[in-house]
Amino acid sequence: MKNRIWLVGILFLAWACGPTEKKTETVTETPAKPYPSFSADSAYAYIQKQVDFGPRVPMTPAHQETKEWIISKFESYGLSVQTQDFEAKTYDNLTWDLTNIIASYNPSASKRIMLSAHWDTRRIADKDSQDLDQPIDGANDGASGVGVLLEIARTITSQELKPDVGIDFILFDGEDDGEPDQTTNRNTSQDFWWCLGSQYWSENKHVTNYTAYYGILLDMVGAKGAHFYWEGYSKQYAAGILRKVWENAAKIGHGDFFVIRDAAEILDDHAFVNAKAGIPMIDILDFSPDYGFGHYHHTHSDNMELIDRRTLQAVGETVLFTVYQE
Repeated sequence: MKNRIWLVGILFLAWACGPTEKKTETVTETPAKPYPSFSADSAYAYIQKQVDFGPRVPMTPAHQETKEWIISKFESYGLSVQTQDFEAKTYDNLTWDLTNIIASYNPSASKRIMLSAHWDTRRIADKDSQDLDQPIDGANDGASGVGVLLEIARTITSQELKPDVGIDFILFDGEDDGEPDQTTNRNTSQDFWWCLGSQYWSENKHVTNYTAYYGILLDMVGAKGAHFYWEGYSKQYAAGILRKVWENAAKIGHGDFFVIRDAAEILDDHAFVNAKAGIPMIDILDFSPDYGFGHYHHTHSDNMELIDRRTLQAVGETVLFTVYQE
């Protein structure tokens, strides 16, 4: 009986109040700013060129030749290029001469975006079943991020359509030389054997008091079947940027590559940029919350056969689109 009385009461109130106008709110989405096309073919060629030099292990001829080539490419695009030369100790107590490469577009702009990758490769294949003590090609782990950034730099400087912000392409050296995977009784400071270039840069910025609106790190961004999740440190330090980039990917048709799902914290260059340099930086990284790194990680399978232009297109176009929306 209570329910029936309640229903009658509601009907009476509706009759007494009479008809009401239904108000609708119109949400106007800001239209996307135009942006130039990204060439996956060109990015692929840049990756091939790096691999052709050989493994870019610090203190080797291939490392030196690659450094000179990267600098010359940035300079050919008309960017302002500088280097940071420094010494660092490795996990096995070697002293390495390393170089961070910084190329700046529109250096006078106050609002800046930082785009980064590492350009060195691992000197051992410690996750492989053979030739564990030999260096890897690093087509994906190192060269892919550099290839995408070189193509973004070429595109920005060669097109009439320009972004409204300054951009700093910062390529870190000495990222991939942590202790071997099989190591037992790891050193208590093991984290600091990795990411040597970003550690140095974060404490010795190329410009005094340098800062950026945000940063995007590209690491392992060219493999067949790659998917990019919300890496833990990216979410902790730069959740808003993370969401923006993944939403941008969906807007331009790359949502199948950029999956909105949490993954673990991964020690990568962005961790030091966030914690030490105070710049919110996300990591676009091929790491799955289900199985971790791909089968190729730190093995000889990390070669050109792994690289897929579709993955390069998804990442390159998403980053390019994001920069042009600022």
